[in-house]
Amino acid sequence: MSDAAAEAETARRTPRERARAQTVADIIRLGRDHLATHGAAALSLRAVARDLGVVSSAVYRYVANRDELLTLLVVDAYDELGDAVDMAVNALPPGDHAGRFRALGRAVRQWALREPARYGLLFGSPVPGYQAPAGRTTAPGTRVIYSLVGILDAAFRAGGLTASARSAVVPSALSVDLEAIRDGLGLAMPDPLLANGALAWTSLFGAVSFEVFGQYGADTFSAPDELFEHHLDVLAGLVGLKG
Repeated sequence: MSDAAAEAETARRTPRERARAQTVADIIRLGRDHLATHGAAALSLRAVARDLGVVSSAVYRYVANRDELLTLLVVDAYDELGDAVDMAVNALPPGDHAGRFRALGRAVRQWALREPARYGLLFGSPVPGYQAPAGRTTAPGTRVIYSLVGILDAAFRAGGLTASARSAVVPSALSVDLEAIRDGLGLAMPDPLLANGALAWTSLFGAVSFEVFGQYGADTFSAPDELFEHHLDVLAGLVGLKG
């Protein structure tokens, strides 16, 4: 939703609706703070209510329980990550497929390094006892991968991929899954490119996770920016992007 559309939506709300929306926004903001300070497993609605300046029974009128708060934080984080990726990708011309691919990867990394606790909520260890509701989290949670495959599909349609990326052999058992994905998203790119796109997706987030969670070790790489750019170059080559 654009800023203008958001302002119009806010203007249409009644004062009571606006007050409720502001309270929920305040709860999410405080939930972010508690997430960064205490971690997802220790998240407490009572503690959020205390910082909000209300009794715990009052905050339950807006957020039913801890799991509901976690879901709000998950959706909030996915949307902010998706917005960051969209802004970075759309800053480049539609025909600059390689540039858009790299911009997407850099945006994911920059957001993750800026918001490690929220990145951890999305892509780190599961929170004990919590199961994210697919109906509320799938759409925001797939924004980045849909953007990535959109870039690759546009490059394929424009003839902007190397021949080798289109000619790899994919196991027949995998083709059934790839066909379902292709049909569901309205993609034109063939199985080899779609399979390599999945590898690029998981490799991108694997590289980011290793950096965010300190898995490389403190003294292994003194040039993390250069390492990540090398990863992006390799992944761009893997999916056949030119340039």
